[in-house]
Amino acid sequence: MKRWTLNPEYATGDSGRLFADMDSVFALQGKVITQDGISSVHKVWVGDRFYYLKRYTEAGKNLRRYVGRSRIQAEWENLLTFQAWGIPTAPVVAFGSERHNGAFMRGALITEELAATRDLADLARSADARLQDSAWVAHVFRQIAYATRMMHEHGFTHNDLKWRNILVDERPRAKVHMIDCPAGTFWWGPMLQYRIIKDLACLDKLGKRHLRRTQRMAFFKVYLGKSTLNADDKKRIRAVVHFFAGRE
Repeated sequence: MKRWTLNPEYATGDSGRLFADMDSVFALQGKVITQDGISSVHKVWVGDRFYYLKRYTEAGKNLRRYVGRSRIQAEWENLLTFQAWGIPTAPVVAFGSERHNGAFMRGALITEELAATRDLADLARSADARLQDSAWVAHVFRQIAYATRMMHEHGFTHNDLKWRNILVDERPRAKVHMIDCPAGTFWWGPMLQYRIIKDLACLDKLGKRHLRRTQRMAFFKVYLGKSTLNADDKKRIRAVVHFFAGRE
């Protein structure tokens, strides 16, 4: 059984023709961005813009082939959830999967390129001057704090909340976009609290190398929605800071 959804905004012209169904999408050729044993990401030019095409030929690890949602389904559902919550992300163009006798066979997700953006990890690698601009850093990390708090308040954790998965555009007051979230899911109880700490620690992994202590503390205050921190808040921050101790 094949299930394919094409965003009506892209259902005409070249995009409507080339993204019409899964067979067409798997026939598309483009620049290979990444590739592994179960998936590949291609950059394709259609009409007058670039798109990213992610294709999976396996569902993921363990029992995902038969039980639960596949990795590619998790990714498109998570991006759509971000959009519903008002968290900026890449525009979702089309998505779907094919199963045979209940087993996952293949699946795809297409997103429109966010033009003139770079991920935060790339900025860090290149020692981009914007990371030395206090006003720019405060503006960008305020958005990240709000988005992260939104996820966590809904009981959802990203599970790969690293700088490479956060895009910023080139405007002076840059807009932040969250991308690539195939491992994100909802949790509860102690596991939710553990995953929240992990999300924050993933952000702080590069944060402690490229941001000042006062900037990192400002992020936590915005995330917590507080101007001053109590003992429990400080305990949580210590857990975040030491989460990867001995594993880096």
